Amino acid sequence: MAEKNIPIDPCKDSILTERVGDLFSCPATASMGHCVSRDLHMGKGIAVIFKKKFGGVAALKAQNKEIGECSVLLDNSRYIYYLITKEKYNYKPKLASLRQAVCAMRDHCVLNDVKELCLPKIGCGLDRLVWKDVKQILIDTFKETNIQLSVYSLS
Repeated sequence: MAEKNIPIDPCKDSILTERVGDLFSCPATASMGHCVSRDLHMGKGIAVIFKKKFGGVAALKAQNKEIGECSVLLDNSRYIYYLITKEKYNYKPKLASLRQAVCAMRDHCVLNDVKELCLPKIGCGLDRLVWKDVKQILIDTFKETNIQLSVYSLS
């Protein structure tokens, strides 16, 4: 059966579209991102898939980013963003650190002419932030850009 990639928030004026489907089925030209801890453990959740698919853990660690920043890998012509939202993998992030990391990601996107960014519901899985709050941070942070956000969930 074919994977569905269905917009569930089809407002044409919005910079953010919510989609039901597999994040990793997004266009190969779209940049991607997710949340990680500063220790870059990536041992659970969607982080495991990012680690397996894109590798580069040594390169990410060499960037030595702080909480509220983002590490970046280049994958062909797109960027893969690792938003540093907490110190250790077993800690929980705050909305403030997520907001800072999202701003850092936005700044890199703008500087590097990123047009499309695909994300999971960042911070809302194992990290247990509330999607409504995170969605508002994304909209507020990216509203003055020309970057189209697609946020994927499996249901």
